[in-house]
Parts: sequence; structure tokens; C-alpha cells
Amino acid sequence: MSPHRPEEPGKPERSGRPDRDELLRRFAAEARAERPDLALLCLLLAAVADPDLDENGIDSAQIELDELAGRLPYGVRGSRSWASAVAELLGRRCGFAGSAADYRRLESSLLHQVLRRRHGLPILLSVVWIEVARRAGAPVYGVALPGHFVVGFGDPSERVLVDPFHGGRPLTGRDAELLVAGATGAPLEESMLEPARPLEIVLRILNNIRAWAATRPEHTDVALWSVDLSLLLPSHPARLRFERAQLLVQSGQFLRGAAEMDAYADVVAGVEPEAAEAIRQRARAARALLN
Repeated sequence: MSPHRPEEPGKPERSGRPDRDELLRRFAAEARAERPDLALLCLLLAAVADPDLDENGIDSAQIELDELAGRLPYGVRGSRSWASAVAELLGRRCGFAGSAADYRRLESSLLHQVLRRRHGLPILLSVVWIEVARRAGAPVYGVALPGHFVVGFGDPSERVLVDPFHGGRPLTGRDAELLVAGATGAPLEESMLEPARPLEIVLRILNNIRAWAATRPEHTDVALWSVDLSLLLPSHPARLRFERAQLLVQSGQFLRGAAEMDAYADVVAGVEPEAAEAIRQRARAARALLN
């Protein structure tokens, strides 16, 4: 079993709630670690979203993942046996699953809330499966199918896939093809079945949060912090800088938003001069809102 990271020797025990800047600093540091801790990144993300999630809550969530891993049977061998054992524990005994209603709740993208509610989006339920199974020594990985995240066990060539959103239902190759076709209208490609790296999983979670906030103008603050966290990842879409500038303007921070638009225009000017000029026009329009 691989427990969560202990406190460094000589450092005092943490307590209380860290401020936003400290959370962002820790998130950035963990994202750049040699082996990023997926659960910790998800919990730091959740702490930015939820002011009630303090250090004790973060530690408690990690301990719960450890405890769940300890409930898996000892001596499991083989990919299908692991998939069955984890489905029995998390899907049937603990009731981890999802429903259509979970797509309408921000809590469905926050790991500590998914652990509490036993419900969430496919990708967060998959994080629970990955982290519990990994702690118990299972060969487990995430699979970022378009529109529906799932979990794989063993060598990826075996294609032992399960769907945590439906309680750990086994997925055949045909099932995976139908999931992709339903989400994109396109056929399943081999590249879609490759194991997803922790930072890819975190970026997809943040993309989901931004998509949730995009349809709710009253939650511009949520969209803004999700972009801020995405920009702290070592690899992210460059256009997020422009999206951040737009969100600043939308939230009434016209000068900051305009300044960031101009900075982004400088970046793209050498490649797309017409696009850069259009962005500068947006910046001028943002400044004009102060008049």
C-alpha cells in the first residue's frame, strides 16, 4: 500500500485553512514534481473551490483513500481479478456511482465531496478508483475516452476497462466504441485508449469545471480560478491566457483584462497578426468600459 505523503521531518503539523496564494503555490509545486500526486492535486483544487476544506479535511480525504485501499482483499492477481475486486468494494459495497444530476453540480468535480457523497462525474469517480487501487498495489490507470472517462487495469493492450460511473461495469471493446461514437460521432482510435497521465487528468477536471461555469454567468469567479490553476500546469493551451483576460473583463476588472489581452496579442502577433490586432481591439474596448 502506498499511503499519502507524510509531513516533512522537523516541520510543525499543519492546521487551519491555507490562503488562496498558498494553495496556488502548493498546486504549482506539486504539478512540477517528478511524480505528481493525483489525489493531492485534486484536493488542492477542491480547497480553492471550497472555503470549508481546510488542512484537516485534505488529510482526512487522503486517509479515507488509504482506508478504502486497506479494505481490498490481499493477494489479488490478474487484471480482471483486480477490476472485479475494486468494483465489489467501491461500486457494490460503498455505492460509488454517478447519475445525470451529477453533471449539474460543482461538487461532482471536487474529490472530497465525491468521497463524502459517493457520487460524482466519471472522471472524479475514476480518480477514486485509481487512487484506491494504486494504494493497494493494483496495476491501474485512467483512460480519457472522449466524453466519458473510464479506468483500465493491467497492461493497456489487455483492454480490461471498467466504468466507475456505472458502479464499475466491465466495458468490452464494443462498449468503448459506442461510448466514443455517442460523444463524438467518430470511431474509436487506439490513441484514445492510452493511459492518461496525472496532469492530463487534472487539466480535464479543470476543463469540466470551466464548462460548468461557462453556462452560469454568476459563477465567473469559478471559471477564473479554474483557468488560474490550469495555467499553473506545465503544459496547457496557450489560449487560456486570452480566456483569463476575458474573464477579468467580465468580472469588472477592465484594466487588468485589457493588459492581459495586449500581452497575449504580443505573443500571437508573429504567427497570426490579424488575430493579434483583433485581440488588441478587444483590449481597447475593455478600457473604454471605464469611460
